[in-house]
Amino acid sequence: MKTIKKVFMTMLAFTLLFNITANAQEEEKEEFSPVFLTITTSHRTSDPDVDFSDWMKTEKEYFDNVTMKNDLIIGSGVYFHYFSPDDSEVIQVSVYASWADIETATDKSSELVESHWPDKDARAAYFKKRNSYYSGMHSDEIMASLPYQIDVVSESTDPLIYYVKKNQRGTGDGSGFKEYFENVTKKNSYVKGYFTHVHRYGSNSRDASEVFVFEKFEDIEKAFDEDNKLVKEHWPDEEKRKEFFKGYNKIFSGHGDSIYQNVPELEK
Repeated sequence: MKTIKKVFMTMLAFTLLFNITANAQEEEKEEFSPVFLTITTSHRTSDPDVDFSDWMKTEKEYFDNVTMKNDLIIGSGVYFHYFSPDDSEVIQVSVYASWADIETATDKSSELVESHWPDKDARAAYFKKRNSYYSGMHSDEIMASLPYQIDVVSESTDPLIYYVKKNQRGTGDGSGFKEYFENVTKKNSYVKGYFTHVHRYGSNSRDASEVFVFEKFEDIEKAFDEDNKLVKEHWPDEEKRKEFFKGYNKIFSGHGDSIYQNVPELEK
């Protein structure tokens, strides 16, 4: 983790902050404090001899005795492929109040692991089993939150649908993002949660993601139709609407889409 921190500091010294971040902090600097997300993309093993029947029980033991007891991890979740280029993906996300808490939480988790599995052999056996569910390949990144968010509100007990729009920063100054968020995204009844994040550590400094939460897969298409309706309501004048989106569309140069579903039993 110390190596990651050094790399981060070097990158930070040479990277301009995303303009949306600057605008948001200027507007809400007294109210908003970003959180940091560590995102690990793992992959289910393709070994046909691995028995996945105890996967939930195994992961729940770690979740209950480490993740839930580590107060520096203020949120976490596990997300499975639903519609993405790689059906083996398993996304594991942990949320921290500060950058410093990431490293401190790792030490705290190690203490909790030794407390729950004091016997060295039993501990090794548990992690051997847990690791057997995944291939050896994974990737890590760290993102920081923006104030444009809608906390998840849903009475559904089924897994929720997470539509991840991974944007690439464009040439726009981001000034229209707040207006669109307030008048379209926040008013869309199909959107049960929404989060925005920008790159802080990883392979691409231009990453800026939006995460939309839905109760059902079919609600994604309904939400697109609702967006179009809300856009016309807020910008009824066609010329003014075109002028707004002329600038708005410069915020991002492109994006990729993936859809996941969460594991409610492993949600903190």
